[in-house]
Amino acid sequence: MMRILVTPTFARTVKKLQKHQKAALDEAVRTIASHSEVGETKVGDLNGVHVYKFRMGTLLCLMAYRILDENTLKLLMVGPNENFYRDLKRSDP
Repeated sequence: MMRILVTPTFARTVKKLQKHQKAALDEAVRTIASHSEVGETKVGDLNGVHVYKFRMGTLLCLMAYRILDENTLKLLMVGPNENFYRDLKRSDP
């Protein structure tokens, strides 16, 4: 069983989502939990961060996460592409 941790930034974003958006996000989280390497691995400033792209209705969204160990994921941030990486660099713990 995969353990999933979330950052306060991630939790705040999820609170603002509508029901159908949460369903799309849940599906994306399930995909990552079952295939943790599915996201694109980042380098440089964001070394160790993976970003998974998925659709939330018509909107292309990105979800950033770290693989802490083989049973633990930490969801860092989710949102549209616009300013995503800038905001991620600011919030990355």
